Amino acid sequence: MLMPSIFGENLFDDFFDDFYRPARKPANRAALPTNAVMKTDIRETENGFELDIDLPGYKKEDVQAQLKDGYMTITASARKSDDEKDERGRYIRRERYVGSCSRSFYVGEQITEEDIKAKFEDGILKVSIPKKEAKPEVEEKKYIAIE
Repeated sequence: MLMPSIFGENLFDDFFDDFYRPARKPANRAALPTNAVMKTDIRETENGFELDIDLPGYKKEDVQAQLKDGYMTITASARKSDDEKDERGRYIRRERYVGSCSRSFYVGEQITEEDIKAKFEDGILKVSIPKKEAKPEVEEKKYIAIE
């Protein structure tokens, strides 16, 4: 039976997790749970589907979209370095983050790259995918030669 979700994906998982490990707040994107990355809203319209994919902290050049075998795969990768030095050039703090995430959606084999429209704005990737009817394959009649 599915339970309502108040704290995350599953009410009881979050509740019992606190008993086994101390509560922690993610300090950076690398510490986020996997279900908190690339949250996606999908809307069906009369002519197609619209996806809003959350990619906070990423830039447009960090995001790629690929279509292969009917699957659209969105990949975001980031490289960040926070270097702080004192007056003499010694490091006080040096932190680096390198990571990537990806998510795939089945859009159908009849969809082409030209059909899909994407726009990255304010940390949200907006993707529009038109509806296309699958063309029924015409059954080829095969005859047996009679001698």
